[in-house]
Amino acid sequence: MRGVPAARRLDAALEWAPTGRRAVPVLVVLVVVANLVGVGTVGLLLLGLSAGAHDPAGGRAVIALTALAYLAVALPLGVLVGLRWQRPTAAWLSAGRRPTPVEAGHALRLPVDIARVAAVTWLGGALLVGVVGAVVSPFPLVGVRITLAALLGGVVAAGVSYLLALRMGRHVTARALQAHPPTGALGLGVRPRLLLTWGLTSGVPLLGLVLLFLDPSNPEGPNEAAVVFLTVVALLVGLLATLLTGRSVGAPLRDLRRAVQRVGAGDHDVRVPVDDAGEIGLLQEGVNTMVAGLAERERLRDLFGRHVGTTVAQQAMVTGVSLGGELRTVAALFVDIAGSTSLVLRTGPEQMVGLLNRFFAVVVETVESEGGLVNKFEGDAVLSVFGAPADHPDPAGAALRAARRIAAAVRAAGELDLGVGVACGPVWAGQVGAASRLEYTVIGDPVNEAARLTDLAKDVPGRVVASEDAVRDAGAGEGRHWEPGAVAELRGRHRPTRTWVLRADRP
Repeated sequence: MRGVPAARRLDAALEWAPTGRRAVPVLVVLVVVANLVGVGTVGLLLLGLSAGAHDPAGGRAVIALTALAYLAVALPLGVLVGLRWQRPTAAWLSAGRRPTPVEAGHALRLPVDIARVAAVTWLGGALLVGVVGAVVSPFPLVGVRITLAALLGGVVAAGVSYLLALRMGRHVTARALQAHPPTGALGLGVRPRLLLTWGLTSGVPLLGLVLLFLDPSNPEGPNEAAVVFLTVVALLVGLLATLLTGRSVGAPLRDLRRAVQRVGAGDHDVRVPVDDAGEIGLLQEGVNTMVAGLAERERLRDLFGRHVGTTVAQQAMVTGVSLGGELRTVAALFVDIAGSTSLVLRTGPEQMVGLLNRFFAVVVETVESEGGLVNKFEGDAVLSVFGAPADHPDPAGAALRAARRIAAAVRAAGELDLGVGVACGPVWAGQVGAASRLEYTVIGDPVNEAARLTDLAKDVPGRVVASEDAVRDAGAGEGRHWEPGAVAELRGRHRPTRTWVLRADRP
């Protein structure tokens, strides 16, 4: 169990990266330290190789002094060149502002610039100490050995510098990519990074091991210490390079996995930081774009559902959008406010809107709880249907229950007076309009009948009137709440309509 906190501390340490104005100087210091370690490693390796070779001690001293003198000049010069190349990056980081696209481009080149400075510095040093070694040694090919050893060290130092800058500079990269998102012009992608890691962990060490045995100044071959030293260095460098590459690929993939899990759970506010200029950055940007699209789709679906009803919205998403419909047997519930014209004169339009919203909230909640659809708002009236577009096991019973509940709730609030009409029968249900603008509606005699019954309901005590067909078709138990009412001649209908009203003793 003790290993778990230690592993977490190591993981947190590897996650650390400099931010703000300190980012560029800290990266430069880390790269200088990495290169100095590389210089020391190459120096110790050359000493180990020279232990069994026929090189004079004085020649080795001259080579060492030359290398030290070169480092004294080249390292500060390389630091100045690197800082000069990245001066635009340091400027906007110090100012704490958003970079321009040009400045963002400079920031994205930070790992490449650092690796380039390291490579040029090592190349110059390799050539210099190689020439000096060839001059002071009795074996001119010793200069080739020194040059090749220094070049291999330079390859390792430049590669590690790139991976280190890539990993430690991810916060700078993330801020730069906000102003300059990845567009497909990739930097060093995943495949080149893996090839670079292979070169640092396998290619260079194996090539160095081959050169140990081909050294012309040491025909007897390298001693065991040199081989062991090279192996240990290769293991350490390989571990560092693998950790850096693994973190540069694994950490973003872990964040992407967590983000996808949150999106799957319904969280559309999640965003992944884009901190890679290669394929992973494109994937991060793609996930953010996808999540934004899903959030926009969810918002539109919510708005669509609020305007046409959740049931209609879900059906449209499944079957698509088209003109047409079908015959269905439905129950229509029409609710209308009594005396709305005089009411708005007394209250004023602003207060009237508040009254309407509270009234509509009661209607919508009641209808949807009974499995119905609020089809449309018509000024101060509401048309609801039960049995379309989704099937309902008892459309007439649900409409009658909703009518009773709405009348009771409005009566208890005491703010408005209303009339409620319920009718049942076959209607045409579907979408009407044009290809660019559709509306789901129901058309048929039950809709007209429910609207006419609403006018009658405003004059009866319970404020609810239903057609005989609606009460007859309702499920068992609903009929006990109703009793026969008057036979009325409804406007627009050529035959009398037998009505039913709420029982006074059983509302």
